[in-house]
Amino acid sequence: MIEELISKVAVGDDDAIEELSTIADTDPARLTPYLGSLLDGDVLWPATLYRAADASLVNRVVERIDGGRTPDRLNHLLLILAHSGHPLAESALRRWSTQPPAGADKLYVGALSYAREGGWTVGPDGHRRNLCGSSAYRWIMREAPRRADRPSCPWCASPLWTAADLDTADPSVGAALKHTGWSGRLVIETCHFCACYTTLYSQVTPTGDTVWWPGNTRPSYLGPAEAEDPPALTPAPGEARQSPYQASAWEQGGSTLGGQPDWIQDAEHADCPGCGQPMDYIGLIGGADLDEYGEGAYYLHLHQPCGFAAVNYQQS
Repeated sequence: MIEELISKVAVGDDDAIEELSTIADTDPARLTPYLGSLLDGDVLWPATLYRAADASLVNRVVERIDGGRTPDRLNHLLLILAHSGHPLAESALRRWSTQPPAGADKLYVGALSYAREGGWTVGPDGHRRNLCGSSAYRWIMREAPRRADRPSCPWCASPLWTAADLDTADPSVGAALKHTGWSGRLVIETCHFCACYTTLYSQVTPTGDTVWWPGNTRPSYLGPAEAEDPPALTPAPGEARQSPYQASAWEQGGSTLGGQPDWIQDAEHADCPGCGQPMDYIGLIGGADLDEYGEGAYYLHLHQPCGFAAVNYQQS
């Protein structure tokens, strides 16, 4: 089956690429024996096909970059290494951060910054830190209780939306948030409208307290807006996903707690306003799960050491 899909990809069959991408989302290791054929065919996109690349494949990509043979494909090759997350890929990205390869002058960011596309980073202490968890659970939308005392957005006066109400005492929540170091209840409230235009931060505590961060800066292009009700739904954890890559920003039922994000655009891990380090990703809420005509997706982030949560949004 996979051999047949690769043959179709070789002649430009986009449907075959979609089928391979589905395999990469559900069981990426199934593609490992075939990744060499994809690389030979110069099938470098989407880079998520290479999530389960082994040492041999990663070495081939590194050698191709070091050899400077295809500097015009450097962006795609770096993305492949980032999504593989392999130690050999990490070593190469670190090296290229100080010794840029051919074609790096055409990139918008340094080589090591590509790690965020794969859901990891290198901290100030020089150690690797995974920004995403290895466990994922479907988020089921449930009717949100209406509160008369709900705070309002300081910018547009809309009632704040409870984007998450979680407790690590729930085994699924504990597993999904394990990589964050959070313990206790986590409530994230945000403005469903203004979060579509800029990252909104809140200060949170393990007792479930949440408050709008006064340092949020309203974009100059965000004009006057009338207050509107937030979504009538809020997510609750459901069954475990088969893999951490099964979130979907597009399809109904794609909202997911934990795992890896399905970015609509480039990776946009929020930076903590307290320390400047990238925050941990904790979940995605797709617009298709909030409204019949909804689009785009909200991405939720947390930085336990500084007590900040964040919500940002992407759409096509």
